[in-house]
Amino acid sequence: MSRKYKFHEKDGAYFISFATVYWIDVFTRDDYFGCMIESLDYCRKNKGMEIYGYCIMPSHIHLIFRSSLGDPSGLIRDLKGFTSRKILKVIEENPQESRKEWLLWMFERAGKKNSNVKFRQFWQQNNNPIEIWSLKVFEQKLDYIHNNPVEAGFVTDPIDWKYSSARNYGNNDSTILEIDLN
Repeated sequence: MSRKYKFHEKDGAYFISFATVYWIDVFTRDDYFGCMIESLDYCRKNKGMEIYGYCIMPSHIHLIFRSSLGDPSGLIRDLKGFTSRKILKVIEENPQESRKEWLLWMFERAGKKNSNVKFRQFWQQNNNPIEIWSLKVFEQKLDYIHNNPVEAGFVTDPIDWKYSSARNYGNNDSTILEIDLN
């Protein structure tokens, strides 16, 4: 296994991206975005996650974070495990979800291909963490995160994407997740 994409510096800040299996556009409803936001907020308040930047796209998440407890790998593992179970449950119980059967079938199909998964797999396993070792790298990754919805054609200004820390940095009063600006 490659050593390039591992959490080497336990106290360092990292840029990380993780995607749903098959890059399925799951985050298309407020309920699913809400699960992700609540989980990030919980990790920030209770698990030592310092969040410096984020963007939730329909099929993937970008984060710049640090584990104040020195366990970035465990923190991301727990976040992905919890959100996987929670979002799958919300999908199952959502009477408005027109893609319910297809989504659950796709997640089950992915789970059958992975010996580490008991039933359904929601997230791809790779995270590809990149250590933030300078202010220049931080600014580059933050710019990438914030411009992701613009590049995808969802908005024309990063601050207009509701599920991004661009609003926090732009001093917009309608932020949905507190971040660590220090």
